[in-house]
Amino acid sequence: MTAVDDALALLAAPAVGVWSAPGRANLIGEHTDYNEGFVFPFAIAQRTAAAVALRDDDVIRVRSTFADDAIEVSLADLDARIAAGGLDWAGYPLGVAWALLHEAPDAAPRGVDIALASEVPVGAGLSSSAAIEGAVASALNDVWGAGLDKVALARVGRIAENDAVGAPTGIMDQMASMLGVTDAATFLDCRTLETRPVALGFAEAGLAILVVDTLVEHAHSTGGYRERREACERGAAAFGVASLRDLAVDDLPRAEEILDDVTFRRVRHVITENQRVLDTVAALDADGPAAIGDLLVASHASMRDDFEISVPELDLAVETALSAGAVGARMTGGGFGGAAIALIPAELLSAATDAVHAAFAASGFRRPSIFTVTPSEGARRDA
Repeated sequence: MTAVDDALALLAAPAVGVWSAPGRANLIGEHTDYNEGFVFPFAIAQRTAAAVALRDDDVIRVRSTFADDAIEVSLADLDARIAAGGLDWAGYPLGVAWALLHEAPDAAPRGVDIALASEVPVGAGLSSSAAIEGAVASALNDVWGAGLDKVALARVGRIAENDAVGAPTGIMDQMASMLGVTDAATFLDCRTLETRPVALGFAEAGLAILVVDTLVEHAHSTGGYRERREACERGAAAFGVASLRDLAVDDLPRAEEILDDVTFRRVRHVITENQRVLDTVAALDADGPAAIGDLLVASHASMRDDFEISVPELDLAVETALSAGAVGARMTGGGFGGAAIALIPAELLSAATDAVHAAFAASGFRRPSIFTVTPSEGARRDA
C-alpha cells in the first residue's frame, strides 16, 4: 500500500483526484533560508498524499491516517479558526486553504473532504509538514481553479506554516517539496527564489544517502528555533543590513568585535554555511559527489558548536557513520533532534547501519530508524 492508496481508503467518498508531495532532505544549508541565504535540498521518495472529494456545502473536512478525529471548518469561519489557533495537525492543511484563498483572490472555493496519508517520518527533520502543505496546496489549486504556479504554492505553504501554525521557518522546505527533480538537488537563493536543479550523481558514483532518524522529536514552533532566528535578526541589525545574506566571511572579524559571544557564533554559522552551500554546488559541478564530504562535516561542526542545535544522538550518528566509511555526514533539518544524513559508498550501507545501531545501544540511546533516501520528483497529481 502506498500513501495514495491509504488516502483513497480513508476518504470513503468518490475522489476527484489524489495529489502528493514529498518530504525533503537538506544536503547542506541549515538555518540560512530565513536569513535570505542559500540552501541545497532535495526531494525524497517518501510522500504525503491528499485525496479530495467534493461536497455540496462550504465545509472543509480534513482527516488523516496520523490522527483519530476529523476536523471540519466552514469557509466562512476559516479566518476566525486560523486566528484562534489550537488546530494541532489540522493547522497545516487548513492553514494552506486559508493562505491559498488570500493569495489567489480569483479562486472559486467550495467545500471539500481531504484525506491525508503520509510515508514521511514525523519529527525526523525530513519536513513532513512541507509534504502536507505541498499535497494540499496542489490539490486545492486544481480543485478551486486558483491557477498558481509551483513557486507561488510554495509561498502558500510557508504562509500556512508561519502564520497558521506559528513555526518561524523559511521557504526552503516548501520549495524543495514543490520543485524536486529526480537525481538532483535544488540550489535555491532564498532572497530571489531563483532555483537551479544540480545533478547529484550519487548512484553513478556508487554512493547513497543514509538517514539516521534518532527518534528525538523536535518542534519548530517552540523556543529553540525561534531563539536562533532572533539571534540572527540581532546580528543583522547590528550591521544595519536587511539580513545575514548581506554579510560575507570577510565580515566575521568585525562581527566578533561588535557582537556578544552567542550572537557572534550564531552569525558565524549562517555566514559560513552560506559559503559552504556555494562551495558544495561548485564542487559537484566540477568534481562530482565524492568531493563534498569535508563540506558536510564542517557544516555539522558549525551546527554543533556555533548554532548549538545538535544533540548527543545526532553527534554520535555522524561520528559513527564517518568511522564506518562515510564520505561525509551531518545533521539535517532544524535541529534539537531529528535526523542525520551520511553520504556513503553503497557497499558500506549494511555495515554502517549495524555500527550505528551498536553505538546507540552502547550509549543507552533509543534504537534509531535507519533508511536510505533518493533524490526524487516534487509535487504532482497522482490520480
